[in-house]
Amino acid sequence: MPLSMVKTGETQTVRKVNGKDDTKKFLETLGIIKGEQLTVLSETGGNVIINVKDSRIALSKSMATRIIV
Repeated sequence: MPLSMVKTGETQTVRKVNGKDDTKKFLETLGIIKGEQLTVLSETGGNVIINVKDSRIALSKSMATRIIV
């Protein structure tokens, strides 16, 4: 399921990152890689704030749908 569908407070493991190579590299620099654990801190209209590797990251709905958990 895409990250945009995960409920607030849930922790999930990244299974796959979809998109073009530039998008994958960008997410990789943020620490979002296969096998990494993410926690959704808040969600508004599909946009999410996540905690990954002790960092808070805000992602748009379109970017969150590319991350499969």
